[in-house]
Amino acid sequence: MKILVIEDDLRVAELIQRALKEEYFETDIAYDGYYGKRLALQGNYDLIITDIVLPKIDGIELCKEVKQVLPDTPIIMLTALGTTDDKLQGFDAGADDYLVKPFEMRELLARIRVCLKRSQKMAKSATVLLKYADLEMNLHSKLVKRADKVISLTPKEFNLLQYMMQNPERVLSRIEIAEKVWNTHFDTGTNFIDVYINYLRKKIDKDFSCRLIHTKPGMGFILQVENENKN
Repeated sequence: MKILVIEDDLRVAELIQRALKEEYFETDIAYDGYYGKRLALQGNYDLIITDIVLPKIDGIELCKEVKQVLPDTPIIMLTALGTTDDKLQGFDAGADDYLVKPFEMRELLARIRVCLKRSQKMAKSATVLLKYADLEMNLHSKLVKRADKVISLTPKEFNLLQYMMQNPERVLSRIEIAEKVWNTHFDTGTNFIDVYINYLRKKIDKDFSCRLIHTKPGMGFILQVENENKN
């Protein structure tokens, strides 16, 4: 995750950067609003933290201009101005959250996690086309294709493949699949998940040399590019 900090107080900026690095965030700093806006529009950041009172361009105007171009990028405002009107002005400019100085770093980190989680959830729900290797799934039209060949799936097969495509190259246990796809607890006395995996294999892999759906014995299943002749 990459975060931009726009703060003209050198001490505060460095304290925030140090705390973010300890949490394994990549961090850049801008000390004025003009340079901060340039970085924000060019740097592909996952989140922006900005003070309101800044040289050259204030945080309110910066937030408005960035949000016009990058509406989905979360922005947290930091300021010594803590009245309700000040907060409303920040939110009206497009800020996702607002923190009044002085603040505890733990609270800032908590706000960052909430904003990032919300942003990722929105981005995931907004995704229309899932792709993995030569496999494509359109969540709106419900069309599935592999190498431009249309593949017909039942609703449950579609849901199972969708979950696998949203979690590629990760082993999915039978318990996780049962809970996330079937919304039920997995009964170890049944093999319905294995049955549906086999249904998918026949439709997704049968006519192609590169197999995508694999079994990891004792662990579960994985969507992964693999040419080896094994399950």
